[in-house]
Amino acid sequence: MFGMPLPRMPLRTASSVTLSYAIGYPIGALAVAAMTPMAVLVLRFSLAAIILALLALVARTAWPRGAQLGHVVVTGLLIQAVQFCCLYEALLLGAPAVLCAVVIAMNPVATAILAALFLREPLGTQRVIALVLGVVAVFAACANRLVSAHGVDPVIALLVIGLLGLSAGGVYQQRYCAGVDFRAMGAVQNAVALVPAAALAALTPFAVHDAANAYVAVAGMVLLNATLAVSLYLRAISNHGAAAVAMLFAVIPAVAAVLCWLMLGQRPDIGVAIGLVAGGLACWLNSRASARRRAAQPSPEPVVVQPDLAACSAAAPVRQN
Repeated sequence: MFGMPLPRMPLRTASSVTLSYAIGYPIGALAVAAMTPMAVLVLRFSLAAIILALLALVARTAWPRGAQLGHVVVTGLLIQAVQFCCLYEALLLGAPAVLCAVVIAMNPVATAILAALFLREPLGTQRVIALVLGVVAVFAACANRLVSAHGVDPVIALLVIGLLGLSAGGVYQQRYCAGVDFRAMGAVQNAVALVPAAALAALTPFAVHDAANAYVAVAGMVLLNATLAVSLYLRAISNHGAAAVAMLFAVIPAVAAVLCWLMLGQRPDIGVAIGLVAGGLACWLNSRASARRRAAQPSPEPVVVQPDLAACSAAAPVRQN
């Protein structure tokens, strides 16, 4: 029921979401270097939709219908299409993968503000400080580009739009998509995101620069990030709330920075390093504030519903021995 306190996210879930999401940044950079970004996304969304649909069919999960299907479509456009179309275009324009990770880590800031506005979740002093630190983290990470471009360049604008899509989609999902199976939701979201990605692919030049690397990068992206990471992300939002999951994005950039260093040879500059530290501190403060808020919430009293024995007897099938 909306408004009920959500269970605390276990460390195993947090670690799984963090690692699977973080590896998507260097893999995405490798894919965009080998193939034009919209072509990459067409493969990503189509293959992920097929895999998740098959998993949903095997598990015999219920598919969203009616108004609920419409809500899932909206989340697909926000979380998948807006976020990744902007993110991959930024990579094409030369954005380092770790910079993309740090800017997307602003997700806790945007999510907390949106949750306070639309879900009426309180902020509190510690969370306000965490939000300020999140802003500092992103500005520090973007300082080098802001100085060289004498203002906001297209890369920063694309990343901010992608961030807003991710944050709005997470809050919208928590509000309107509770109870939808994460496999069915992920399949629908990827299928919906395929439409604008395919339209943009048709309107932009297509090129494959390195076929072998493209195959490997796209396969890793689909299996590790588009299927596994997004499924874990969607399930975590449903089980633990958008704000709790969003705070993992303050840790993801640090993990992504290590992976980008190992896989791409991209060392973070001093601004990015400051952003990583400030983001980690923001995560810690917000986690403490969230834990205190959960502890202060009274546990709801269980409601005992007395069954209508006559109705149950009439509706129950008669078993033949």
